[in-house]
Formats: sequence, structure tokens, C-alpha cells
Amino acid sequence: MHCTSGTTGVPKGVWSGLLSPADAQALWDEERDLWGFDAGDVNLVLSPLYHSAPLRFALGTLLAGGRVVVPGPFDPATVTAAIERERPSTMFCVPTHLQRLLAWWDEHGTPDLSCFRLVAHAGAPCPVEVKRRMVAEFPAGSTWEFYGSTEGQFTACRSEEWQERPGTVGRARPGRTMSADPDGTLWCTVPDFARFTYYGAPEKTAAAWRGSAFTVGDLGRIDDDGYVYLDGRREDLIISGGVNVYPTEVEQVLGACPGVVEVAVHGVPDPEWGQRVCAAVVGTVTEEVLTAFAREHLAPPKRPKTWSFLDALPRTLTGKVLRSRLG
Repeated sequence: MHCTSGTTGVPKGVWSGLLSPADAQALWDEERDLWGFDAGDVNLVLSPLYHSAPLRFALGTLLAGGRVVVPGPFDPATVTAAIERERPSTMFCVPTHLQRLLAWWDEHGTPDLSCFRLVAHAGAPCPVEVKRRMVAEFPAGSTWEFYGSTEGQFTACRSEEWQERPGTVGRARPGRTMSADPDGTLWCTVPDFARFTYYGAPEKTAAAWRGSAFTVGDLGRIDDDGYVYLDGRREDLIISGGVNVYPTEVEQVLGACPGVVEVAVHGVPDPEWGQRVCAAVVGTVTEEVLTAFAREHLAPPKRPKTWSFLDALPRTLTGKVLRSRLG
């Protein structure tokens, strides 16, 4: 049983039951067909294996007859040495891993990355400049983004698709369909083998399912070609003066401001507006520059009213920002 990361409350146990041999085979077939696992793969593990994403990539590699490399707690120097020594073909990472690796390589030199055929990232929004660097550094066609959760998997997207449609997290994985309610709530229809319950929480399970589709409360939109764009989580939504403000949207804009390394937007209670938009920033940028940038690129309700400057954003081990620790 996996537990959710608890970024929006107490972690929940996600229970899929004991799969029949046919369902287990179907689950494995889906992963193998999407990611192309085979006996020649060497998977480099950067995150703790008790998290669902790195565990899925590692197990997929082992089931195909490949090899898994676990260098230990994440350290850019150790990971770089493992790349040079073990020549991995696949790697799952979160944007924070990429940021730290690129910064290390800028200072100490980039290793030969030609061994990689698949580098997938997920877990948190990836800053635009980091994404561009990722595409530039790794072999052409090797980099992917996917949208998923502990509860299940939704979409996958080659970086080349992202370049054509900036901001997308891709289209529904094979065998699944995505839909959005009028309020933006995203739903994913899944095969029977991908069903789950929240352990010991029937009311939360009932709220998550609608027929064969489930939601984790994320908000977004789907374009005419089926590409999904995320606005954030309902729990993160800021309502300021009656206007819905999605932190992800504001973060994507502010992330393009020169001098910003990372930014997280959150709401705090405000007696006049209901909630006030605030931003926590990592980088060398000044408040004056940020204020001017926000005035130029964001509508008034979306402009942060309060800025705070941190050495690092509080995150889970899977790279998700803990907004509850910002305000």
C-alpha cells in the first residue's frame, strides 16, 4: 500500500487490492508499452523507493530483466559519478533534482549523457528554463514529462510536444481518457486494474470516484487536441476579492522573471479581500523588480501583495512544495 505525500492534509493510504494474474499482467503491459522497458535497461534511482513513481520505474526495469542502480540519498556529485560509472539508460526525477544537477554540472562539467534513452520528470511544475536546459542537455527525444499521483496515472508527454504547446502535461495515457468539469476539476477514466480505495476512508473513496473515472481534485483544462494543462489543486486555490487565483498560473509567470530560481504562491487570510496573494521566492531578484514584473504580466487580482525571500522552498522528498509552511 502506498501513502499519499500529504501536501494537502494527512497522508491517505491508497489500496489497490490484490490483482488477479490477468490484471497484474495488464498493469505491467501498460507500463512496458509506454516506457519501453527491456532487458538492456539500467534504471538510475534518485528518489526514495517508497514513493510510487521511482518504485514503478525500478520495478518496470526489473520485470523486463534490466538492472537498477541505487546510489543512495540524492547528491549531485554522487549521481554524476553513477552516470559516468554505470551508464544508465533511464531515470525518473523531480524538477528539484534537475535544478541541482544542472547547477553542479555548470560548475564541475557535464558528464556524457548519451547513455540515456528515457529521462522522465513529474511531481511538481518544472520551471521553464530548467525544462529547456533538460531538453538541450539530454539526447534528442529522450525527455518526458508525465502527470500522475499516488492514486493513479493520467498523462504523458514528450518534451518536443511541450515545446509545441508550452505548459501542457500531455494527453491521456493509452487506455485512459481525460475530462474536465465546468469548474475545471479533472477526471481520468481508467481500466479496472487501476481502481483503488482510500484505506479505511469510504467517504473519501466515494468522493474520488464517478463511475470508472477518478479525480484527485486537480484543476485544469483540456484543449481540442486532448492536451491537458494544469491550473493547480482545489485545495491551493486562492479566492481574492471573489476572483479565483490559481497559484500554478502565477508561478509560471513569475518564474520567467530574471533572477528568480524558484517561486511558490500561496494565500493568507485578509480581512478586506478574503485572501491575499503572497509569493515566496528563491533567487537574487529584488522585490522592486518582482513588483514591476508582476504589474506588467499579471492582472491586478493575481499580483502578489506580499513577498518573502527564502534560501529554499519547503518541499516533500518528491519535490512538492509544502504551501502550508509558507504562510
